[in-house]
Amino acid sequence: MSLSLIAFLVLVAAFAVGSFTKINAGLLATIAAFGVGTLLAGMSVKDVIGQFPAGLFFILVGATLLFAIVRINGTIDLLAYWAERLAGNRRVLVPVLMFLLTAALASAGAFTPAAIAIVAPVGLALGMRFGISTLAMGLVIVQGANAGAFSPVNPFGVLGNKMLDGAGASDGSFKLYAYCFVFNAALAVIAYVLVQAIVKRRAAKAGPIGDGAPAIAIDGGASAPSPKGTAGSGVAVLTAPAQTSVAGQSTLASGPAKVAATPMRILTLAGIASLLVLTTVLGLDVGVASLVIAGVLIIPDSNVQKPALESMPWSAIILVTGIVTYVGMLEKMGALKELQEGIAGLGNSSIAALIASYVVAIVSAFASTTGTLGVISPVIEPIAMDPLLSPIGVVTAIAISSSVVDVSPMSTSGALLMASAQPKDERMFFRALLLWAIAMIGVVPLLVWFLFVQLGLG
Repeated sequence: MSLSLIAFLVLVAAFAVGSFTKINAGLLATIAAFGVGTLLAGMSVKDVIGQFPAGLFFILVGATLLFAIVRINGTIDLLAYWAERLAGNRRVLVPVLMFLLTAALASAGAFTPAAIAIVAPVGLALGMRFGISTLAMGLVIVQGANAGAFSPVNPFGVLGNKMLDGAGASDGSFKLYAYCFVFNAALAVIAYVLVQAIVKRRAAKAGPIGDGAPAIAIDGGASAPSPKGTAGSGVAVLTAPAQTSVAGQSTLASGPAKVAATPMRILTLAGIASLLVLTTVLGLDVGVASLVIAGVLIIPDSNVQKPALESMPWSAIILVTGIVTYVGMLEKMGALKELQEGIAGLGNSSIAALIASYVVAIVSAFASTTGTLGVISPVIEPIAMDPLLSPIGVVTAIAISSSVVDVSPMSTSGALLMASAQPKDERMFFRALLLWAIAMIGVVPLLVWFLFVQLGLG
């Protein structure tokens, strides 16, 4: 067995242990990097330490700290209040606004799980208020996060742009973001319409029940009384609990609780806007800009510092940086070069791109998307450099394939949605998310490969 194969098997083992136990795969990968690097590859400890992604670490720390402050000081509550006021009694606007809110946070630099964690509690509560399936709303929120995930200031986008730079297409950053946004927006519409249709059909099969009968949530939402004409069963439709009918029109019995636009919240919104300007216009490092803005927000309100630091996803940060450190060690020892040569041996870069799209979809469903992108990045760059292919198309196919499966209950984003389920509905919610993730693995890599690689839409 070759040294490179052993090194890759160790990485696979780290992913497997991290997926099926509570042990952090990034921590295992960091330890393994020293073991494999020094004992098998003959590297020095200093060489292994040199593979630590300091730049990515600052991006993760800065972005997660900033958006922890956004959540703690109530700015996200203000945005949700404005969204509900804007929606009024128009139910169709609720998923649209939640999609846009999550996409905006991710586009501004919020780590995708952080954006979902911020919006999901608000979005799912609003969905129940308007009689929207919890599963449908959850899928829309995840797709919103994925839509903004490849912004140049998001950690996903940073890795995507690194692949573009390596392929000599550094000017394609905006196209990558735009293509991912449009694709995920379309997928959000499909997910919402499909799930709502299934809910409606099952409710119709269950038959009408009388006033005051209980309704059972189909997908993890809290149960609520069913108005006359709706159905209740093990798969009953969610209805708006505070809804009444006046003159034939459906209205909410009580309006949204007012959230004040305090000076601190306005300053926070200005900080988020400044982050976009500093990073996209002035070219300041995302991590540095996020830390500076977080510091500015802490100075007038130091009470947010402790809870913000404590609520940061340190486990996810260790996961990502640990995996990327191990990949750096693989590159240093030449293992990635052997893998690249193996893919090149296929003789067809287009087929190689298709295989890579399926690989990242499967791996990302069980592991960190950021870590997966970090692993695959050096392999994708030579494929994207093929003159017969569009570099932006290849990277877009990989980006979408790796992120679209984040709804898997074994991933961070899917786990956050699972947390919204009632205990009695967790198994059903788990199955629904898993089936959706399997469908995404089966369909999306082939679809995006055809659109962006074969047709050359990039």
